[in-house]
Amino acid sequence: MTSQLSPPRILLLAVHLATRSDVDGLTALAAKHTKVLREDLLLRILLTCLPETLRSADYVGLIERIESGSLDVDSERLREVDCSSVQDITDDEAAKKVRRLRLLPLAWEHAPQDALQDPLSLFLIRRAHRVDEEAGLLTQLPELIVPFLDHVPCIRTWMISALLPLLRRNHEYYPHDPLTQTLSAFERLDHPTAVALLLSQTGAREEDLPHIGRDLRGLIGPWLYNDARWAQERGKDPPSENICPAWEEVLEWLTSQASRSWKVAVKAFDQWDGPADIDLGGYGSMWLDDEQQGLLEQRYARAALASAYLIPEASIDALSGVNSIITKIMALMDQDPCPTLQVASSLLPPFADVESEHILSTKNATYMRNDLLNESNPLTTPKKSSTQLLHVLTLSAFILTKAGAPCSVRRAGELAFLQDEREQIAEAVRFIHSLSNNGPKNDDKYWISARNELLWLRDWGAEEASGSSHFRIRGVFGQLRRDFLETECLKAFISNTRYSLARSIYEDSPECPLSDQILRDTIIAASMNAYDNASNLHRGRGGLLKCNDILQAFPKTLGEKHPEPRRIEALLRASHALSEYRLVLKKGEPFTPVVLRVHTDPVSIVGKVLEQNPKSYTRVQDFLEIGSNMVDAGLLASDQPGKSSTASNETSVQHDIVKRRIMAMCVDAALTEDDFETAYSYVVNRLASIAGPVTSTTAPAVADDYSWKAALQAGKYRRTARTIRPTHIGTASGNLDIRHLEQRIECLSTALRIAPPTTLQEILNVFRKCEEELNAAVKAEEAQESAWDDQGDIQAMPGAFSSIVPAGVVRNTGARSSRQAEEAPMSLFDLSKASMARAQRNFSALASLQRSEHARSDDVYSETDEASGQPRTRKRDQLREAAVGTLASGVGWLIGAQPAARTADKE
Repeated sequence: MTSQLSPPRILLLAVHLATRSDVDGLTALAAKHTKVLREDLLLRILLTCLPETLRSADYVGLIERIESGSLDVDSERLREVDCSSVQDITDDEAAKKVRRLRLLPLAWEHAPQDALQDPLSLFLIRRAHRVDEEAGLLTQLPELIVPFLDHVPCIRTWMISALLPLLRRNHEYYPHDPLTQTLSAFERLDHPTAVALLLSQTGAREEDLPHIGRDLRGLIGPWLYNDARWAQERGKDPPSENICPAWEEVLEWLTSQASRSWKVAVKAFDQWDGPADIDLGGYGSMWLDDEQQGLLEQRYARAALASAYLIPEASIDALSGVNSIITKIMALMDQDPCPTLQVASSLLPPFADVESEHILSTKNATYMRNDLLNESNPLTTPKKSSTQLLHVLTLSAFILTKAGAPCSVRRAGELAFLQDEREQIAEAVRFIHSLSNNGPKNDDKYWISARNELLWLRDWGAEEASGSSHFRIRGVFGQLRRDFLETECLKAFISNTRYSLARSIYEDSPECPLSDQILRDTIIAASMNAYDNASNLHRGRGGLLKCNDILQAFPKTLGEKHPEPRRIEALLRASHALSEYRLVLKKGEPFTPVVLRVHTDPVSIVGKVLEQNPKSYTRVQDFLEIGSNMVDAGLLASDQPGKSSTASNETSVQHDIVKRRIMAMCVDAALTEDDFETAYSYVVNRLASIAGPVTSTTAPAVADDYSWKAALQAGKYRRTARTIRPTHIGTASGNLDIRHLEQRIECLSTALRIAPPTTLQEILNVFRKCEEELNAAVKAEEAQESAWDDQGDIQAMPGAFSSIVPAGVVRNTGARSSRQAEEAPMSLFDLSKASMARAQRNFSALASLQRSEHARSDDVYSETDEASGQPRTRKRDQLREAAVGTLASGVGWLIGAQPAARTADKE
């Protein structure tokens, strides 16, 4: 019978029963010995000896009896307790064992202050700690705690704020990644660490994004249900902004997620309504008063606005997420909801809020990066002006991003706040360029919408809304002039071949968005840009076709009175003409139109064409036209096509110079390909008539260094086996060598006539050698003819009659010798004495020779001229006399001639 046991033995028996998990026996023992097993002692025995692995349901009834103080009620009904474990020990021995018992105290170092005076509360919390620490059976604790939620407030608070969050975090929400902290350690965590641990898996995986609101509602909401999370006693006046430091940590977590993982932040605000949206698991209800809840909601709204500025990603999805945050905050603040970004970008609503105008100051730009949660930050203050400003910034970023020029909300804010013109220009150009690359280029509706968006970004529609150009709101392009944006838009229209649309807006519209000068300059620049980007020289293809189409698309702007279109047309003709030839200036790089336009010496390109295209020199007229078009295009002037016109007199001089130069190039090309006949023809038929100094009324005469050099080169040419034989000789000498030497002398005569005085000595040296060769060739030919004649006289008649000279008949060898002496050409220097007498006839003789080239006669002359009856001068004598006449007028110092000779000739 337990009634006969001493207190020490009762105590030892209670310890024994608790150790063996005999809850019923312990209950019966405690009911019969309430004076010995007091409430606090019994709880200590349970705390110390009851196995932690025992299910809470097995002993919670005993705890409830202890709480209610009804252990002795119906004690007779309880079963008899087995006392055998203490029957064999004496009271003294039992007392000694009791003194050696180390029963755990109910209180501990970090026990809740509200529970220190309540043994049961201390027991429940510490028992929960031991079950978690020793057995890890956190899931068993609700059965232990829930029956006592109404015992004292601290039990409910502890259950909701400590046990429930950890239980959900480790066993319900993320059992695959539980926290390592024990229940007691978790309670001692500081606020930042606790928030970070509770939300460490929130949104970490893509599949967890739908559960972000659940975590905030089910983990953070209960965790905040504790006065220890608050900086001051609730209800204390006046409440401060940091009324709840733990709440501030939650907001910091939200804003940090916006910077690192914007999807988590967006989902958080989308799925969670803030401090009023909590899940206490049915163990409690909202405990904040209206003022405190209002303060927390204001902080929640500020954190939402801050997160919108902190989202760094510039994508359609991210910006749509930002707009959803704005919509959420507007709903919480009972404001009219903003439309979706897709709808807003089509409507382009005006933004002209007066209060927002003050927010849009340069000094407030720093608030997009710093002190976002500070009460002094005007950008995150939850009110209508800040939400509308954030919406219009988001819409601006959306328009830019949608076009292919990614822009975040913060970037849009920097453009609007700082109003940096260079930054805005760069962003506007990038926006327009992206429109061309990413949009449907052939859709006029698309381009009309793009233009409207571009202009809206300048002032957010404030000018249109106010009906005045003196608006005060400046958008993300607010520092840019309207005509600049219109010009860039026009460039985009032209670049994407929207000519009709561009003409209807900028040329035909009565609004006249651009001045005539700006419009004309922009069109010319666009046409030249198309030209410069062309890869084919054919004007019917690619960039050159586009260049031509641009010029034709604006007839009113580019009328006949403007020279720029004519110059570009000349440039197109020159380029197109070059497309017919093979042309490479640099190995591995194709020749493109822009090379022609920027070349420092475009006429030299003709020389490259002649080098790379055999027989192309025969198309001399084509090359002359190319050169003429180069001049008309302004390629040889300091100005370029589309800039300013060249004086007509200067242009005329350039035409003459280019004509001589190209003719000289064709002569050189013909000689290079051993086509002397063509080179000779060019010299005597073309160069001889156009060569000479180029005179100008506004500048000194320009020396012609091309014609005389070409004529000299032709005069130096010597026949070889590769020289192309003439196809038509006519009345010229059948001796090709003599004919060739005479042609060379004719070329040298031309060179002497047109060359500057300082170069005549070089030409004279060549002339003398050529003449000597001609004399030698003529003598050889005459000797050969004489030999043939003599052989004919002797052998031609039958019986050799001719070889018999009758008596008294003498051979007229003297007459032949006299004739030969007469026909023998004089040396060039032997002519010096006669040069004065003949000087007046030289130029007329040379001109006569050039006019009658088709009727040359070589060494054949008649006794008298049919018209005058005077002896006719042989052609080579004419050439000689022409050369002498040139010398008499040009180098009189060399042969003693007087300068007056040429004057007399001209007179």
